[in-house]
Amino acid sequence: MADVLSHTHGAVGHLSLNRPKALHALTLEMCETMSEALSGWAGDDTVQTIILDHAEGRGFCAGGDIAFLRNSALNDGGKSGRAFFHHEYRLNHQLFTYDKPIVAFMDGITMGGGVGIALPCRFRVATENTRFAMPESGIGLFPDVGGGWHLSRLPGRLGQFLALTGARLDGAECLWTGLATHYLPAEKLPEAKARIIADPSRIAGILAELSVTPPEARLAANEDRINKHFASDDYRTILRSLESDDSDWAARERDTLGTKSPQTCAVALRQLVEAGQMDDFADNMRMEYRIASRVLTRPDFAEGVRAVIVDKTNDPQWNPATAEEVTDALIDSIFAPLPEEEEWTPFR
Repeated sequence: MADVLSHTHGAVGHLSLNRPKALHALTLEMCETMSEALSGWAGDDTVQTIILDHAEGRGFCAGGDIAFLRNSALNDGGKSGRAFFHHEYRLNHQLFTYDKPIVAFMDGITMGGGVGIALPCRFRVATENTRFAMPESGIGLFPDVGGGWHLSRLPGRLGQFLALTGARLDGAECLWTGLATHYLPAEKLPEAKARIIADPSRIAGILAELSVTPPEARLAANEDRINKHFASDDYRTILRSLESDDSDWAARERDTLGTKSPQTCAVALRQLVEAGQMDDFADNMRMEYRIASRVLTRPDFAEGVRAVIVDKTNDPQWNPATAEEVTDALIDSIFAPLPEEEEWTPFR
């Protein structure tokens, strides 16, 4: 069975991720299949809209194929990993700029690469099962796949908070932040899809009719604290701010940051600053590809994946080990332009 199921229902194109044992984590082949289908439907006047979901299992998409990327970092100098990022980011950009409406059903785990294919879509449906996160700071990567663009445009300092802590949001919190456009009970998703297939011109109305009021967003209670303590674009200042607060909340968040890659946290803060000043999503993806090309082969990524995913010891030895040791020169080198022939480019 294919890892992506691609078919049409009348005027609706349908992409279903179908790699349940890996929580539908994206491979290069899956990205290529989706891009090819989207390209075909873009020029097909009979197709009016696209549904993006997962075929079975408890996750929409848990991210990219991290084991593959670590293997690339350790064994081929990052060459195959960079090829994966190049095409994955092209898919992100293709979804972002797609002329026809796309409805992403973020039912279940939606993390990393799953965020990258869901957030560019015009309609983003969360449910009570949604678990949304950009957890890359815990494995020495960074919130890529368009994360710089999307997180920098959230209210206040929520984006910085999510990028640094990797906090998991439920469906209600996704709606509250604007990451989701609608909140539906999971049991209503089959009806939503069936009605969209029957009348794709009424997507907004159908989703509105089936939407329900979600529970109160837990994150809302801490919005003021987040805006206060994560106000700086300097990671060391954020740590000092949390340390100056004797509340249990501040202590928990400071402890959480103590498990993250200092390099990643500094990268993410600069990434969001630069992305927030951009007006072209392609420029953001070009920046993120530069970062990915460097971070992939730096020590923290292979070590973070080892500690968190492979050995599950949760004892990563970060290099640099502390926020104070992350120099401006290091961050500048990670963001520096690539040779012209190696830069990321969108589909032509």
